[in-house]
Amino acid sequence: MTSLDFAFSDLVAGRVVGYDAGQGLLDLRTSDGRPVRARLTGTTGAQFLRNLGEPYADASGQLVELLEPGRRLFAYGIFYPQAGGTEFEAKQLIFLGHGVDEYAFEERGWWTRQLGELARFYRRAQFGATDPVDYADYRTMLRLGGDKSDHHVQETDTISRLVYGMATAHLLTGEEDFLRVAERGTEYLRAHMRFVDRDDDVVYWYHGIDVRGTVQEKMFTSEFGDDYDAIPAYEQIYALVGPTQTYRVTGDPRIAADIDATLRLFHRFFHDPTHGGYFSHIDPITLSPHHESLGPNRSRKNWNSIGDHAPAYLINLYLATGDERHADMLAETFDLILEHFPDPASPFVRERFHGDWSADPEHGWQQDRAVVGHNLKIAWNLMRMDAIRPNSAYRELAERIGKMLPEHGTDSQRGGWYDMVERTRGADDGRHRFVWHDRKAWWQQEQAILAYLILAGSGGDSEFREHGREAAAFYNAFFLDHDEGGVYFNVLASGVPYLLGTERLKGSHSMSMYHAAELCYLATVYQRLLLSGEPLSLWFRPRPDGFAGRVLRVAPDALPPGRVGLRWVEIDGVPYADFDPEAMTVRLPDSAAELTVRAHLAPVDR
Repeated sequence: MTSLDFAFSDLVAGRVVGYDAGQGLLDLRTSDGRPVRARLTGTTGAQFLRNLGEPYADASGQLVELLEPGRRLFAYGIFYPQAGGTEFEAKQLIFLGHGVDEYAFEERGWWTRQLGELARFYRRAQFGATDPVDYADYRTMLRLGGDKSDHHVQETDTISRLVYGMATAHLLTGEEDFLRVAERGTEYLRAHMRFVDRDDDVVYWYHGIDVRGTVQEKMFTSEFGDDYDAIPAYEQIYALVGPTQTYRVTGDPRIAADIDATLRLFHRFFHDPTHGGYFSHIDPITLSPHHESLGPNRSRKNWNSIGDHAPAYLINLYLATGDERHADMLAETFDLILEHFPDPASPFVRERFHGDWSADPEHGWQQDRAVVGHNLKIAWNLMRMDAIRPNSAYRELAERIGKMLPEHGTDSQRGGWYDMVERTRGADDGRHRFVWHDRKAWWQQEQAILAYLILAGSGGDSEFREHGREAAAFYNAFFLDHDEGGVYFNVLASGVPYLLGTERLKGSHSMSMYHAAELCYLATVYQRLLLSGEPLSLWFRPRPDGFAGRVLRVAPDALPPGRVGLRWVEIDGVPYADFDPEAMTVRLPDSAAELTVRAHLAPVDR
């Protein structure tokens, strides 16, 4: 190894150990205990963490008061080669709050305001000031500032993800416009992207439509990579993410019928009656997962086809209906995860399988590689499943992943979580090697934040809470686009936005509003109800024909039993008494019009 003889810029995340203002020396300690000394100069600037829609808040003139021992901060600067090592000169500091133990993202309203800004960004980018919105104007591809590209394909999944974000924004803010955008998007999906197969009594969803002028060409099969010319399970799964969240708000029986018909598709054509679980792809003609046309996807299962049902739509569907059929399906998928995904030879789970559940370590781009965020997603959703049907095995695996993964998937120097790594490492490797790069994706930070917030909120482990704070700090410091709006797809390891190729876009095959909105919503739920002991109001808009038996279920998520209760309810602004505080259900009155329901939830004293 050659000695370091060049300067480079980088980021340090750590806690203040000491500060010598006279010499301009700041001592930090990283999350894994390493000391770093930073030199501050006359050109060192500082700012407070700010939310979307908030102005720059300078802190440069307050360094003596702010640099107290124990404070967590980010320091970005330049490492210069020096005899025997390097010297780090900090150029910019980011403080996470005004007090030593204050974190701006834990303040009441932080995530709610962020969600409102996200919703307004995507509403403006896709539809401008049009009212009512016209989804004929929707485009999958959005440039950095929200401008539409010349690519005219409307993908079903990205519309559905936008619908999810808008319905979720209404749940948390009560803003009517967001719900109307979600409802019109659901109508557009039903009218243009839905195929009703009356022979088999199922619904499946087109990949999208190619819109060129007045001509629309429906795209039945997937157009992407490994999935090309097949019907992948994950596209059918994410077609439901937006309509299901809209159903939680309105109870629209047409949405419920579409969801049930798509579930019949999963059970009849994707499900494996012999070995359990769901195949990853089916042939578009025969609807068989075993057809030769599927090539390397023939008779295969993967993380998406098994695990993605839960977070995308199935937990939300269970919350909205209380139907034990959905809990049974959840239990099957999570029991299969318990049985087949953990690998004693690696801290990362297996993700690809043959039909008989033997591992498939040579499949396509994945090979024997780990997507870090999928491991975090498993931990997060195992905790939700444990709340639905308590099972010590669910919690044990979630906690094992939570304790084991930071050493292998997080960046202890800079903060944040990596993308893809090799599942195993060589005998001489200090860490798992990166597959393509060391960049960090927005959606994987989301999985980390939610996993550690629910782990900390469910069990009170201080280590989990610190991991959640570290992940939330990195996300809020470096993924929010204060110039253009929305959040960045990827940042470099150092937090600098990566703005090349499709990763510079705010809308693409991989990105719409879903993950960022889900983060804002559930971070609010977990932080306020499980960690901070604060109440929370949610907003619903039941239709006259909405919800079977006129029972509205308002549980905000699958939370530990007995931790949260429904305190009071308003309907159309008037106090309403017919509700069950423990079950968190509201017996709706008959009405010829939509109702506006505000449900106020609070932690239960223990």
